[in-house]
Amino acid sequence: MSIYTSSNPLDALAVENFREYLRIPSVHPNISYDASVAFLRKLAKDIGLQFKVYEHFPGKPVVVISWIGQEPNLPSILLNNHMDVVPASEEVWVHKPFAADIDENGDIYGRGAQDMKSGSIQYLEAIRRLKKDGVKTRRTVHVSFMPDEEIGSDAGMKDFANSKDFEDLHVGFAMDECFPNQGDVLAVATGEKATWQFRVHIPASSGHSSQLIQNTAGEKLHIVLGKFYNHRKEVLDKLLRNNLKQSDVVSINLTEIHGGVQSNILPSEIVMTFDCRFPIDSNLDDWENTLKSWCKEGGDDVWIEYLVKNASAPETKLDSSNPYWVAFEDAAKKINLKLRPQRLEGITDIRHVRSLGIPAIGFSAVYNTPNLEHKDNEFLNVDIFLKGITIYYNLIPAIANA
Repeated sequence: MSIYTSSNPLDALAVENFREYLRIPSVHPNISYDASVAFLRKLAKDIGLQFKVYEHFPGKPVVVISWIGQEPNLPSILLNNHMDVVPASEEVWVHKPFAADIDENGDIYGRGAQDMKSGSIQYLEAIRRLKKDGVKTRRTVHVSFMPDEEIGSDAGMKDFANSKDFEDLHVGFAMDECFPNQGDVLAVATGEKATWQFRVHIPASSGHSSQLIQNTAGEKLHIVLGKFYNHRKEVLDKLLRNNLKQSDVVSINLTEIHGGVQSNILPSEIVMTFDCRFPIDSNLDDWENTLKSWCKEGGDDVWIEYLVKNASAPETKLDSSNPYWVAFEDAAKKINLKLRPQRLEGITDIRHVRSLGIPAIGFSAVYNTPNLEHKDNEFLNVDIFLKGITIYYNLIPAIANA
């Protein structure tokens, strides 16, 4: 196992904490959060922060680490992140996905290196340095660690945001992840697409596959899938022709197909799973009617089972009406950060906070880095990781004193 050394002991400590966190395989499915909670408890104690665990669902802890402000009655700042990561196929990784190896270039490899264990440690290590330097803030800063963000948040932020426990945090402004920035301009996400994930069930006549039986699953699938993908092609053509952003258009993708028992039996049902994302200004009632009409063309018995069906959350304003944004932007200018407000094509936990009317942004202090979220060989360079701590060192007290 490689060791990271630095003339700055705080840098060395931050890197080793990051790597220790990466080595915890908080990976779906059959996930256990015990090791993550124990690690965070130890880290909070080391920094001198309050630590609390809420468990609304068995085995699904929500961790909140708090830096209490000088005026704790003021609305607080929430720095949200998640403990879970997506699976990784070890055989195609250059380094083992939970080894947190660091190579000769200073690249730290690990599932979660970008999404989003780096941000978790950057938050806490920035607060460590602020406390060490005697910095105090008016507002309390809560760093929240959610379970199950990668599988829809039902037992995580979706529930927690609507609980008395969350209400008691008295959140006035929140920040969560954004994607890694491939250049030196850092995105600020003001809103997210609404996400619908659903299964289309196609019941059909079964029988021997040597016969041309009517009302088969394949025929009906062909019709329904054609409707979905004809629209997808129209959107893709529009996207390319008009130089639009992914966040401006509806995305439709088939992600799974299940059905059939063997090669000479016609299946009695085929089930297709789709992931659809809708821009903030979409009329979701119209879209639900459209999806139903596409299925009906395949047959009156074709039906939709919704797995995730999020409503659109209000977009956060980045103007003088939002004092937290004014403070954030001013602090960013002082350290010469280039910012680019935009809507996010993916989803994060922060949508559930925005739905409560609380202003919230997505932001990642990672730049000049290829986006490898959910991809093989995910890594983050040690210098970029450490510079991110410096960025949060400047941003956190600014918004906490707004």
